[in-house]
Amino acid sequence: MVGEAALEEPWSADEAVTMLFSAHYRGLVRLAVLLLHEEPLAEDVVQDAYVALHRHWWRLRDADKALAYLRTSVVNGARSALRKRGVADRYVARSSADERTVASAETGALSLLRHREILEAVRRLPARQREAIVLRYYAELSEAEIADAMGVSRGAVKSHAARGMAALREILEHAP
Repeated sequence: MVGEAALEEPWSADEAVTMLFSAHYRGLVRLAVLLLHEEPLAEDVVQDAYVALHRHWWRLRDADKALAYLRTSVVNGARSALRKRGVADRYVARSSADERTVASAETGALSLLRHREILEAVRRLPARQREAIVLRYYAELSEAEIADAMGVSRGAVKSHAARGMAALREILEHAP
């Protein structure tokens, strides 16, 4: 019996989550930062995803899909955080002290400016288009992986990505 149980579940939840954490934490945080535009909140979302994975490890039928589960949890957590932020923004006035300005050095100033323009343009996209663009071009996921993470069909991924790229072109062409 012990041998059969070991074959069915080669890793304990602690071992598996520890290995996944050390291998993928930074990448998942970067993904969440691109979706949320706020590093502390992104770290919280990713940590919540790892806690949920650990809590539900026994329910995971295929341990090889644990990373896909984490990505989906991060995308869903980011969506939830953005909804909460939207509600808060409607009812609480934001102070201008929240705005951050970063002075750039002379070297690389133009590339930094262009990077900021692109990030700002991505931020202006509708949520689904932004998610598809970030997952495709930043996380370099396949259409099938993006569809799993977003909970939509591959066709919807193609549509969101194409519309997002068209919107980005439009935004960046008309940028000052």
